[in-house]
Amino acid sequence: MKIFLDTADVKAVRRFAGMGVVDGVTTNPTLLAREGGDPEAAMAEMVGAVAGDVSLEVVSTDSASMIEEGKKLRRHGGNVVVKVPMTSDGLRACSALSSEEIPVNVTLVFSANQALLAAKAGAAYVSPFIGRLDDAGQDGMGLVRDMAEIFENYEMGAEILVASVRHPVHVLEAAKAGADVATVPPAVLEKMLRHPLTDIGLAAFLADWEAARAARAGK
Repeated sequence: MKIFLDTADVKAVRRFAGMGVVDGVTTNPTLLAREGGDPEAAMAEMVGAVAGDVSLEVVSTDSASMIEEGKKLRRHGGNVVVKVPMTSDGLRACSALSSEEIPVNVTLVFSANQALLAAKAGAAYVSPFIGRLDDAGQDGMGLVRDMAEIFENYEMGAEILVASVRHPVHVLEAAKAGADVATVPPAVLEKMLRHPLTDIGLAAFLADWEAARAARAGK
């Protein structure tokens, strides 16, 4: 499973990309606004920071404007994926952009029916928001399993990009459910890196090494 970073923090993108664990990036207007500064500059930096796909989201709501905006976003680089909402206009834009070989990520997906329509419209990625479903008392991971079954049954080309990830268990369950991608906030990826037994083990190894050095020096 691929791991994308869900952020507009360019420093975080460069840090995790340098570890070799980040395959791409997703961002949105909320994340860009939270970081402040020039959003166009931030998008350009993120596109250049990773070799993989970078999803940049339109802010238009009608299909004609989404298509125009998507083409402008694509100018940031050949790895740009245009993010559109799961609406009738979003699907029209998805179909039009995909027909021009501009990859599209259909976002804000909350049902298997929506996912099926997004895939049929030509989406490269379909993004179920599992955390928001869980918050509403529904089974977010169940949606991922349904999507995986449907997409496999009909050999649909769209990839399942699990979004609205709240914690590392979401990433693990998404991988087990057959998702193609999980996009995670930097804080969640940081938690995935850590385990107390790793820290304890490393401290013991270093202490034993220093004790051995001291013993040799005392001979």
